[in-house]
Amino acid sequence: MDLSSIVAAAKAPPPPPGASYVMEVDERNLEQVISLSLRFPVVLELNSPRANADALSQTLTELANAAGGAWLLGRINVDASPQVAAAFGIQAVPAVIGVVGGQLAPMWQGTKDKVEAQAYLDQLLQVAAANGVVGRAEPVSVDSEAGPDPRFAAADAALAEGNFDAAVAEFDKLLAASPNDAEAKAGRAQAALLGRVSTADPAQALQRAAAAPADVELQLAAADAEVFGGAAEQAFARLIEVIRITTGDQREQVRLRLLELFETVGGTDPAVLKARRDLMSALF
Repeated sequence: MDLSSIVAAAKAPPPPPGASYVMEVDERNLEQVISLSLRFPVVLELNSPRANADALSQTLTELANAAGGAWLLGRINVDASPQVAAAFGIQAVPAVIGVVGGQLAPMWQGTKDKVEAQAYLDQLLQVAAANGVVGRAEPVSVDSEAGPDPRFAAADAALAEGNFDAAVAEFDKLLAASPNDAEAKAGRAQAALLGRVSTADPAQALQRAAAAPADVELQLAAADAEVFGGAAEQAFARLIEVIRITTGDQREQVRLRLLELFETVGGTDPAVLKARRDLMSALF
């Protein structure tokens, strides 16, 4: 099986080097930005040049860009948009507010160092995940002069050699240091899928699954084959149906594989968004 085109595709979904996930927000686009929180968490930083809090702004910018779209940072200058600050009931700046599924989640007022800010953001991401809000933001802008991201050099080299197990191991190292790194999560999921399908016959996997609809391992292999072949929607529907008829460890195994396949396809893909809703229905 020629996997060269699949290897290239595996490296495509992560955002390009120099991608920025920071958006200027005012009364004109506030409603639009809040609506984005139905797909992924939004963090609103309300600040002012008078607050002398440039360090916090820089910290949040670095964390947002490092997250690679796991959340979007919206920056509000309260001097230019006092009505926005009034709408949120903000009495002092800087202030940071999370938005998940259109619901506000006040995070903190005043300054925080990077470690403290990351802890708050981790909690926000956990709340978002618990509510099925786990999409991925598109970059607001991209610095075209930025070079390849050195974090992924070892994983990219392993993918180029077709050594998918080594690529997974490299992504695992990155995730051990930064568990919420969306790019690393997507890369790991893609490398793992490539490793599974590289030793399988997709047509045979589908045939065997059709003959044994209750066999979890065969259904997992068939879903891999479908995602590999570009039929992600069918793969998601297959695994959600398996979740409906299984319990305990088997159900959890299928759920985790489904979430991994979501990462492979991309959190903002319409098929993923629909499947997340169907998954919530199947689980509850």
